[in-house]
Amino acid sequence: MRQLCKGNVAIVKAAIMAGCRTYYGYPITPASEIAEYAALLIPQAGGTFVQAESEVSAINMVYGAASAGERVMTGSSGPGISLMQEGISYLASAELPCVIADIMRSGPGLGNISPEQSDYFAMTKGGGHGCYRNIVLAPSSVQEMASLTMLAFELADKYRNPAVLLADGFVGQMMEPLELEMIEPVIPEKPWAVKGTKETRQNLISSIHLTNDMMEEHIRKLEKKYIAIEAAECRWETYRAEDAEVLLVGYGIISRVLRSTVDLARQHGVKAGLFRPISLWPFPSKALAAAAKNVQKLMVVELSTGQMVEDVRLAVNGQKPVEFYGRMGGNVPSAEECQAELFARMEVLV
Repeated sequence: MRQLCKGNVAIVKAAIMAGCRTYYGYPITPASEIAEYAALLIPQAGGTFVQAESEVSAINMVYGAASAGERVMTGSSGPGISLMQEGISYLASAELPCVIADIMRSGPGLGNISPEQSDYFAMTKGGGHGCYRNIVLAPSSVQEMASLTMLAFELADKYRNPAVLLADGFVGQMMEPLELEMIEPVIPEKPWAVKGTKETRQNLISSIHLTNDMMEEHIRKLEKKYIAIEAAECRWETYRAEDAEVLLVGYGIISRVLRSTVDLARQHGVKAGLFRPISLWPFPSKALAAAAKNVQKLMVVELSTGQMVEDVRLAVNGQKPVEFYGRMGGNVPSAEECQAELFARMEVLV
């Protein structure tokens, strides 16, 4: 079924197709349509929508539904995500699968409602307390808002871990054609869940481990899981990178700008290529290092003062110079602007 759809709305439609029947949240621009359409569509699918009194309440409701084995999600933006961080840490420690959509706006503080990519650290480095990881996927189109939402539910259940859909406000708000195929979701059995039945009464879901040795054993168990995720779930794509002499790196809406930048640069005799991380955690470090093997330098472009650039520099391990260009406050650079920055850093005259 082909339709014209807004990115935030595509998340809700895909969540329902993935078997999600439970949504708890609180509206915030530029993510409000997620709650709006969840309130409209999830009850029609036989599910439950609750607008909580705050994001703190919403994420703890998610904890409860996930404990019962439900496919559950929530969504928010910067300030709301900040309020959820303690609950996200609890979910990760209790190994509860859920999906969290973060439609990034400008910050810090209240900032404004325009798009940024400044929640990268908060989501990929664990904005809450303790040793934990979120699975983080970064869509660049309305179609991927749907497909990566469905993937997020699969990965969350597979690894019993929170999965985050991290999109800038541009992707959340724009409208594009969306192709949806009706599928029957495959939801795994969850024998660990607490469902109020005699069979599950002995199950205990908690994030507290009172002795030092118990706590260390639990953290090592989580770390073993994260290592397995890093080995199996890295995702990325490249564009004209095979013969590139300079590699542009960006995610979300910026990756689309950089595709045009690559074409512009090549029209002026510079062999540019693009590396686009799709999974921000696990970050595709090995794939990026391989793509950068024969280039002269890399340039990372973000809607921030530079966050993903740290992971790019770690990936190339000092073997290649890494330049950075960022715009903030809701300003999105054009392909021509990115080309001018690239040429200036390569000392190329247009």
